[in-house]
Amino acid sequence: MSDWNRVRETFRQIWGYEDFRYPQGEIVRAILQQRDALIVLPTGGGKSICFQLPALLQNGVTLVVSPLVALMENQVQELRDRNLPAATLHSERSRSEKKAVLNALERQQLRLLYLSPETLLSSKVWQILTQPHLVVNGIMLDEAHCLVQWGDTFRPAYRRLGAVRSQLLKNRPPKTRIPIAAFTATANPAAQQTIRDVLQLRSPQQFLQNPYRPNLSLHVRHTCTPRNRQQQLLKFLKQHPQEAGIVYARTRRDCETLAYGLQQQGFATAAYHAGLGSSDRRQIEAQWLNGTLQFVVSTSAFGMGVNKPDVRWVLHYQVPALLSEYVQEVGRAGRDGKPAIAVSIVSEPTGLLDPSDKKRQQFFQNRENAQIRRAKQLAKQLPRSGHLDTVKREYKDTEIALSLLHSRGQLTWRDPFHYKILDSSPNSNFNTDAVRQMKQYLQTRRCRWMFLLEAFGFGEEAKPCRTCDRCQR
Repeated sequence: MSDWNRVRETFRQIWGYEDFRYPQGEIVRAILQQRDALIVLPTGGGKSICFQLPALLQNGVTLVVSPLVALMENQVQELRDRNLPAATLHSERSRSEKKAVLNALERQQLRLLYLSPETLLSSKVWQILTQPHLVVNGIMLDEAHCLVQWGDTFRPAYRRLGAVRSQLLKNRPPKTRIPIAAFTATANPAAQQTIRDVLQLRSPQQFLQNPYRPNLSLHVRHTCTPRNRQQQLLKFLKQHPQEAGIVYARTRRDCETLAYGLQQQGFATAAYHAGLGSSDRRQIEAQWLNGTLQFVVSTSAFGMGVNKPDVRWVLHYQVPALLSEYVQEVGRAGRDGKPAIAVSIVSEPTGLLDPSDKKRQQFFQNRENAQIRRAKQLAKQLPRSGHLDTVKREYKDTEIALSLLHSRGQLTWRDPFHYKILDSSPNSNFNTDAVRQMKQYLQTRRCRWMFLLEAFGFGEEAKPCRTCDRCQR
């Protein structure tokens, strides 16, 4: 049996599919050839198989860097249900569970280890990973857009990932290769460049597919009062009885309040957010998957990696700040290819009659601006070079300050723990443009899918969808 026939046979045995969907096979081949890769595939495009299969075909461990506990747990549970050697490390695991996983890692009994950027760079994990005998086959960054969206202020550990490979290779035999692959459903050209730069990808093979879903109809509806927003939500829910869906809000409090009100009116729903315990989140996911709950009211924490193909609708009670978040979230509807709808309820464009959206956006923006101001002030006090842990003990918010300097091209990581501040002019931050782009999308008079495709660098492939509210009008 040829090597590629073995790959396909293993694929059939584990997942039950006759053959790959384009470009799954090409991505698997690139990773097996130890090539770096940047993969942008629509939600539901089968990205996880592309790194799981190569990992299972090789000796050694593949590290999967993932942003959310729920996402890790769901993928690992599916693998373990198939008796495959995979595990996850995160803060919600007990001490004994963590110890067992670390022992399995050290004994090279794992093929896939899922962990967050913070856990990857924790002292116990790093100490094992840098042992020369440990075979590391690759580093896979799942949901790579989180590096761009969260890496500056929310999850600064993302900015240190580019220094991981070179440090691991120092303790390995010459000619050892550790490929890095970044997977996401949403990355515009600027985000793609950030991912390539931060991860220090080496001549990456790129697989870029546009996010267009012909079965997904996009709609934006305006409201003039908070009460009208609630009425529009209720009207929509009554028009879609028994259909599985997701309602997105932006804060934990809003999710709790909204879910409670809907429960009182007889809807089978629950609030879902990162503030819930692990067992509560797993229970809500299971109830939604089996149909006990018709829909969940959630922050962005819900949906990544939860495999439910028959979601007929996604409703944004409050829209996200970034277009990439929006595309991620609406992409969870209609993954089975059948007709689905995504509706966003937004304040009328002036914000004079209903200023709630404008106030919410301003709150988040003010909070981020305050973080940036503190970080800039702190950056003037920090040593020009040093060890992160040492500097952290003396200065609060050190990680965020260093992350912002890195994003502005004013800092380099010598390894994942030692930094050096550079004498250079700051680069511009494109997140401001991304926020503006989201507003333009909500107000556009053109086909909504054409707007999205052009925003994500697929303008040549854009044509009227004939299903969105603009096309229908």
